[in-house]
Order: sequence, then structure tokens, then C-alpha cells
Amino acid sequence: MLAATVSLALIAGTLSPALAETITLKDQGGRTVTLPKPADRIASIPIPMASTIISIDGGTSKLVGMNPTAKSAIMEGILGKIFPEAKDIPSDITAPNFIPNIEELAATNPDLVIQWADYGADLVDPLTNAGLNVALISYGTEEKARYYQNMVATAIGKPERAALINGWRDEVAQEMAAKTKDIAADKRPKVLYLGRAMENLTASGNEGNYNAWYIDLTGGVNASADVKGNGTTISPEQIAEWNPDVILLNSFEAKLGLDRIMNDPILSLTKAAQDKKVYKLPLGGYRWDPPSQESPLTWMWLANILHPEVFQYDLRGEMKKAYKTLYNYDLTDADIDGILWMDMQGDATNYAQFASK
Repeated sequence: MLAATVSLALIAGTLSPALAETITLKDQGGRTVTLPKPADRIASIPIPMASTIISIDGGTSKLVGMNPTAKSAIMEGILGKIFPEAKDIPSDITAPNFIPNIEELAATNPDLVIQWADYGADLVDPLTNAGLNVALISYGTEEKARYYQNMVATAIGKPERAALINGWRDEVAQEMAAKTKDIAADKRPKVLYLGRAMENLTASGNEGNYNAWYIDLTGGVNASADVKGNGTTISPEQIAEWNPDVILLNSFEAKLGLDRIMNDPILSLTKAAQDKKVYKLPLGGYRWDPPSQESPLTWMWLANILHPEVFQYDLRGEMKKAYKTLYNYDLTDADIDGILWMDMQGDATNYAQFASK
């Protein structure tokens, strides 16, 4: 099992009862973090971690504070229905720029605070100086996602949950890689993911780009591979030059719809628009664009769209199984329709396969 290869240790002390539940782990900032017992109260400053904690624990009881953007994603999506009590979890522990609000954080009485590893000491030092126990996470790749899921599961004393979730990731990724390795280069569609598309258009190159990673995994090619950096502003004319076969719209911009492409005088002329292959990424327990506990569902969704001749995942069935495992919730067909934006994009090419039978 992949989880066993990740260098995290759940260490039970044997010298005295006081050390019996001691947990030691290494965070993604390379720091050793020691907890006297499994964490019962976690405050999460990074946006994606709130839903991750919920999925690993199977509920909201351990999440005592979260990022306001994470809270909005929960309340906008299915998790707000599954866990309506999430609306009462404080979200004033941080500003949108991840600068911690120490007073509000302390008021949540956390056993552990989760913060970014990659944004500098100014985001970390105020926490440690206040005497708070802090674990740092890094984000943006499949390997990092698996690591921090293990880390959080270890911290709350449920390593078996991360082993289950990451084992699922491993199984699906290996199955897909085996099927796509024989797809010829000229049969791999050019796929453009637009990280932003309302006020400006942004795209990313391949390096450190999770969307490019799973586009490749599912048998596509990143149309913006030559872009320097991540989240780079691009023009409609540049998109027209790439002329992608498929355009993926982000799920972060709530008001973003397919009409952004279909009604644009330039973008509507792309092959993707002409072939009705423009899709908005689903919004489930978390947004399906970046890495999350639901990522294998993203991969299945995109694989079925790009290569229906190769992949025939029963996505609705897979979603029902996953949500039962992750959230102990029985998804309804109406829930799935909402997550997949069936009302908005049910007529898109290859999308009828996701309709309720």
C-alpha cells in the first residue's frame, strides 16, 4: 500500500502512560511535529485542507477553524448539504492572504494549526511564537497531496483512512496509465484548462501544474504547455492560435459558464467551441480542478470525455461509492446532477453519458 511508503510515523510511547498516544510526524516544511495525543481540534488556514480533514475524519467535529474561501466552497457545494453544521465553524482565523489572525485562532483552542509551507516565515512565525502547534503543508502535485493526507490522518490518529483514500488514488492512476500509454500522439486531444476566465484569461505550463498532470494521465496534451509559469495571463488571440480540441473552465469562479467561450467573438471559433467540447470542472466536496480527496473522480470524468472509446467509467456509480466512503453519505441523482452541472452542460459532446439512467 502506498501509504506505507510515505515517511510518516505514528509513534506510541512505551515508557509511560503519558506517552502512550504521542504522535510524531514530519511536515512538508521538513519540520518535526510532536503531538501529546491525537489532535481533536484542528484549525486549517490553507484553503483545500478543510474538506480534506472532513473526509479523513468522516465529519466536521475536529475542524474548529478554516479559511473563509474554504467555507464558501463547502457551503456552495454538496458538503454544505451533507454537513450543514459547517456554517457555524469560524472562518475569521485568517485573512484571504493566509496571514493568521492569532486572536481568533487562539479562541478556537486548537491542538494543531495547519499552515502553508511555501509562503515564508511571516505566515508561520506568528503561530509558533503564540505557542500554537503547527504543521505545514505544500500543495500542487499528486505526491504532495498524498503526503499531506497521510500527515493529517496520522495527526488525528486515523492513518488507515489515508491508506484507504491514497490506495484508491494509486489504483485508479495505475489503471489509467496502463490504458493511455498506447494512445498515439496524434490521437491525444489538445486540452486547455483556464484557471481564470471571467475578468482575464489565465493558463499554465506543464511544470508544477496539476491540471497538466491529469490531462496527460487521461490521454490528453496540455495546450498551454509552452506558457512560462502558472496562472499566466493570456489573450483570446493566443488561445485561437493554440486552437484547443477541448477547453476546461475552472470551478472557482461561481458565475463562470460555457457562454464565456461560446459567446466570445474569438473563442467561439476554436475547435473546442465548434465541436461543443467546452466543460466546466465539477464542484463536489471540493473543487475538482486541484488535488483533493476526490481527485480520482476528476480523472474518471475527464478520461470518459477525452476517450470514450477507451474509458467507460460508471461515473455516477463511482461517485456514490466514493461519497459513502469519504463522507458516509448516499448521493442522490439530483446531487450528482448538481455536482456535474448537468443543467448547464448536459448537451456538450460526450456529456450525455453522465446523465441519470
